[in-house]
Amino acid sequence: MCPCPRLPRLLPALTLAILVAGCSSMPQTTLAPSTAPPPSSLSVLRSTSLGHVLEDQILAMDPEHISAADVATLAKGPTPQIMLLRGGIYGVHLVMESFGDFLVGMGYPEAKIRDPATGEWSYSPYDYSDRLAGLIAWYYERDGLRPMLVGHSQGGLYAVKILKELDGQRSPRIVVWNPLAGAGENRTTITDPLTGKERPVIGLSVSYASAIGAGGWSLVLPNQWESLSTLRKIPDTVDEFTGYFIEVDLIALTFPGNPLDSRYEGSPKVNIRNVDLPASYNHVTAPLTRELAGDPKVREWINAFMPGAKEDPTTLPDYAQGHILWAADVWHSIKKHWTLEAQILIRTRRIALGRP
Repeated sequence: MCPCPRLPRLLPALTLAILVAGCSSMPQTTLAPSTAPPPSSLSVLRSTSLGHVLEDQILAMDPEHISAADVATLAKGPTPQIMLLRGGIYGVHLVMESFGDFLVGMGYPEAKIRDPATGEWSYSPYDYSDRLAGLIAWYYERDGLRPMLVGHSQGGLYAVKILKELDGQRSPRIVVWNPLAGAGENRTTITDPLTGKERPVIGLSVSYASAIGAGGWSLVLPNQWESLSTLRKIPDTVDEFTGYFIEVDLIALTFPGNPLDSRYEGSPKVNIRNVDLPASYNHVTAPLTRELAGDPKVREWINAFMPGAKEDPTTLPDYAQGHILWAADVWHSIKKHWTLEAQILIRTRRIALGRP
């Protein structure tokens, strides 16, 4: 039996709000191709000059245990782009802006979060998923580091949809999307920055992706229609995926006894984690995390956080209680994959250029 007796009375209002948001925000597609030339073979490796000392410091790091001092060192080196994917109801972009500020406050370079053309903190779930998949290819080709995806609400659904685009489940070809030109580059291949060889956008992967509050009433929208049997099946186009579930979430429809509330799953090639958050967390406001980075005691707790270690946040200020478990878990994964991607790039560069 559903523990939420007010749910039937809330359904019409929730459905209307989501439909109105979905029907008013569809973007226009820009079809004119960009003429910007792609990077030449191995140019990214040749241009990534950090100095031996900094490279050795990064290579010596343990990705599972990254301290605040390590973050300061990482910020001097190669940094992957983080793509924040926001929910669809008007005004919720401010929630992901808050999370972007949190990441910057914890030490992540701001330029590696904001859209390089518009300066926006996050991407709309009403953008086209193949366009965002093409944007991932553009970032990877220029940085030599695979981007990360963090999705909230409808943005969480879109994170999964982008992974399926990269897997070729939605289309056999994806055009590289250039954000500076605001257009596709009239090509469906990139020069792989680590090998120097041409390869299709289809088949590319991201290092890390996550989704909080994804599902529920968002599925009534045309841009989110999908079979319930495949909704939470994660393809092999990501190394690690974490799905966050608020124990009682009337928007995502996660609550005890809901037979449709399935968990994320995938092949053994993907590290998939399903994480439950307390019922006290709010679907809309959980990512409001800006203040967490400004409190030294809270920052220390977050930087020391280890997934699965059952840390107790009740000793922290009240304002942190509805956000910190999610923020700390995501931050741990971001630090981990930031380190791994930087290490891969440095090792590949040393081998390719004969510089041990």
